[in-house]
Amino acid sequence: MNATPAEHLTLIIFIALYLLATLLIGWWAAQKVKTTQDFVIAGRRLPMFIAACALFATWFGSETVMGASSEFIADEEGAPIGLLRVIEDPFGAALCLVLVGAFFAKPLYKLNILTFSDFFKLRYGRTTELFSAIFMVPSFFGWVAAQLVAMAIILQVLGGIDLHIGIAVCTIIVVIYTYIGGMWAVSVTDFVQTIMIVAGLLLLAFQLGNQAGGVSEVLSQQPEGFFNMMPEFKPIPFLEYIAAWITIGLGSIPGQDVFQRVMSAKSARTSVISSYVAGAMYLSIGLIPLFIALCGKALYPDLRELGGVENEQLMLPVMVLKHGTILIQIMFFGALLSAILSTASGAVLAPATIIGENLVRPYLRNASDKRLLQIMRFSVIAVAGCSALMASVNTNIYELVGQSSSLSLVSLFIPLTMGIYWKKASNAGALSAIIAGMATWLFCEWQGTEVPSIIIGGLVSLVAMIGGSYIRPDHSYQAFKLGTNQSEA
Repeated sequence: MNATPAEHLTLIIFIALYLLATLLIGWWAAQKVKTTQDFVIAGRRLPMFIAACALFATWFGSETVMGASSEFIADEEGAPIGLLRVIEDPFGAALCLVLVGAFFAKPLYKLNILTFSDFFKLRYGRTTELFSAIFMVPSFFGWVAAQLVAMAIILQVLGGIDLHIGIAVCTIIVVIYTYIGGMWAVSVTDFVQTIMIVAGLLLLAFQLGNQAGGVSEVLSQQPEGFFNMMPEFKPIPFLEYIAAWITIGLGSIPGQDVFQRVMSAKSARTSVISSYVAGAMYLSIGLIPLFIALCGKALYPDLRELGGVENEQLMLPVMVLKHGTILIQIMFFGALLSAILSTASGAVLAPATIIGENLVRPYLRNASDKRLLQIMRFSVIAVAGCSALMASVNTNIYELVGQSSSLSLVSLFIPLTMGIYWKKASNAGALSAIIAGMATWLFCEWQGTEVPSIIIGGLVSLVAMIGGSYIRPDHSYQAFKLGTNQSEA
């Protein structure tokens, strides 16, 4: 069905009201922000289900709904097909949340810190803290850029707004929302948006599934091997498969955005359980956009028949406009825009926190908590501006997200994991792992190696961590445990 002009106007009005309500929630949340802990980790007061919704919504927005669905049905000669194209998200992302709950949430929660770089300071020292912060901040630009592109695409579909103008408009909205409310705004709106986006996706999947002939008919139309989860057992395809699992699956574990949501829970046990629940939610709900994409392909084998679809990323929003009732359109676009806004806000808040806490604060003498809060808020503006520039250069959502996760994996995952679980990990080993892993990854990306650069960079980071720790051992673990025990006492 094609919306009438009156229905289209109604949709735009309701979406505007939805976004206004979201900003009002941000303003309400700002009343709770009295300290940096309130701004960064919601005062560590979130109950389990709200914490789980916040973790689920960490990435559930443009990447899963628009990026993964477009990759799922893309037809590129010589490239993997079907599920093998979307291992990174939602499967790798769900894996990340489960691993966070199993191995990282509890030990990190007990430290009562604001950032991952705080952990590197406690475990290794100031120099490693500085390097980890410098390497972590740029890793979020791709995440934020992907959300800005997605919001701009939706504005383009709904109102014909130029993509680059849309990016600028969306950047302003994200800055306002994040600046005033911080993690309180993100967490509360995540809870509401989770309910809305799930309801909207289920209604749309049911309607499109019926129009496409039913679930069994849609699934039976796919070519042989479309639903295979394992690649052919050849060296390069198998390494690419492993790389897809670990890009977000391991690369986003040392992500400040995930960390802040874990630390926002009201207890260590709550943080662990909410991580497991979020992982299960992400995987199950993340499959719905993939099914909707298959319905779209069944209804429109040639996407050009949809009209206005220049690439697969536009398919889902255009499908909703053509086939969704006005109620589904309002729920889908309103919830999706808000979910993207929330994801972007969290991704902006994360590096802004690191800039304030780990890059600026150490050089300020006797800086008050109020002063630090101001610095973090100003950093929000800077991060959003850099991300907007990146979004203007690359408008592929899936690529932007993959690039950002790779940065964290090759430089920070090994020092974080071994810092928690290996007593011999030293400051020299951590610095070697951060620098060598990143340098190797950049070199491989520049050279265009056949083996995925993320695997080479990750292995080099591991070797450097072990080698550096044995060549230059220290007593950092003993000091770390002493400080941890005193903190718990």
